[in-house]
Amino acid sequence: MTTYRALTEKEIATLVVYGCSAENWNNVLVAENFRPNYISNVHFSGNINLGSFEKIFELDGGFKKHSGIYNVCLHNCTIGNDVYIDKIHNYIANYEIGDETYNENTNIILVEGKSSFGNGLRISVMNESGGREIPIFNELSAPLAYILASYRHKPQMISNLLNMIDAYAESKSSTMGKIGSNVKIINCGRIKNVWIEDCASIKGASNLKNGTINSNSFAPVKVGSGVKCKNFIISSGVHITDSTLISNCFVGQGSQMDKHYSALDSV
Repeated sequence: MTTYRALTEKEIATLVVYGCSAENWNNVLVAENFRPNYISNVHFSGNINLGSFEKIFELDGGFKKHSGIYNVCLHNCTIGNDVYIDKIHNYIANYEIGDETYNENTNIILVEGKSSFGNGLRISVMNESGGREIPIFNELSAPLAYILASYRHKPQMISNLLNMIDAYAESKSSTMGKIGSNVKIINCGRIKNVWIEDCASIKGASNLKNGTINSNSFAPVKVGSGVKCKNFIISSGVHITDSTLISNCFVGQGSQMDKHYSALDSV
């Protein structure tokens, strides 16, 4: 667990010279081995925790960039070690960002209010007029989805299942979002109320709103150019690209969607 300390007067003076500002420097805490050398043109507000920045990222073609935070407004954020953040055109608000994550040229990333990040959202399947809604959540399985949609003649069982899923969704609810470790977010538009697990690659996505991306190092999730997702749960190993549109959906493990595919109210 990282131990944070207050900035020294010399560190604050250095950050100011590098074009940084803060609503209150007392609310900016840093790791013990923090150095201000790689922080420039950053505005801090709310409670901020910063790690240390020592890693050099090697990009395609052999081009290298030193980890650090540049050209961004941060509000209520915890930034891990060896993170690279640059050219966030609006701001990042209410996020914990894991170690060695790379985030460049994105419009805005925020959590607004308390969010369950897509967990517990009820979607209408089989019957457009309703009555067979399935609540999507991180642990949804095909057998459970079948029971929830097809066993409406057993109302007590369905009620008990829904109550357990609602309790799970509440346990996942927070006013702080997460971007995990070793995540890449590049050339994206708006990311709002989205929980992003480790090793996800999000490049060129247009709009992601109210969802969870359950990526991991064994089965990373890739979200590509022009993708728009709203009210969603994306399981591990999923690849979505080529302006695919997803709304009110649970996307199962290993799914691949491209070439302007669209899905609505589906699991």
